[in-house]
Amino acid sequence: MCLVSMPFFSVASPWERMTDPSPGQSESIGTYNNGCLAGAASLPLQGEGYQVMRSYRGRYYGHREMIRFLHDLSHGVQQLKLGQLLVGDISMPRGGRFASGHASHQTGLDADIWLKMSDRPLTETELVDVQPLPMVHIKDYRIHKKNWGKQQALLVQLAAADARVARIFVHPVIKEQLCQRQWTSRDWLRKVRPWWGHYYHFHVRLHCPPGDSNCKPQQAPPPGDGCGAELAAWKPLMTEKQPKQKTVRKKAKPAPPAQCLALLK
Repeated sequence: MCLVSMPFFSVASPWERMTDPSPGQSESIGTYNNGCLAGAASLPLQGEGYQVMRSYRGRYYGHREMIRFLHDLSHGVQQLKLGQLLVGDISMPRGGRFASGHASHQTGLDADIWLKMSDRPLTETELVDVQPLPMVHIKDYRIHKKNWGKQQALLVQLAAADARVARIFVHPVIKEQLCQRQWTSRDWLRKVRPWWGHYYHFHVRLHCPPGDSNCKPQQAPPPGDGCGAELAAWKPLMTEKQPKQKTVRKKAKPAPPAQCLALLK
């Protein structure tokens, strides 16, 4: 399938100027929000039951373990007949920091997957400018019943149940909906973490792959399914008006690991 050709980037960070992965085996280096990716693999723009959106941005590269995970997830989605999987940003060709937008997605172990399920492959034009389908009424802090359903719940459960997954980020209202469902096993709910945004997609984060000694893991989530007081604490954070904060000088971003600087050369 030939997709529309568009400029790779406009205003770019050093990492966004890298248009090709480095050679060799995949290796995630550093932390999810301060690292890079050696030996990245690209996710084919279309495969069994999935499509990559907005490919002109060049963010469909990941650790080979992430690429395998996405293929496996798509296969599972097809078996359950949930619809067409829409894959958003993974990482850039050599990972690294974005000029704007994502704080993470730097080591090839993060991926955005939309909760909008299509019953058919999208056209080239549609893939360039796909419009999100909100699952949450943000102001009212409640689920969008017309858009959220069993398909979306099963999709998140299917992803979270994978042993390779360390975390999944969703809007607190979506986490609430998952908590209210009856599941045979609830162990996977521990991985599903409420976080800002994520009201039309969910963010998958994999564990550091075995053998990637320079990959720095994140601390494990707290014990339990996270459906009690921890989840309830999010409602006032999301609904109460926050007082205006004084302008604070931005902290200098930490330097990436030395191995990452070498990738820029």
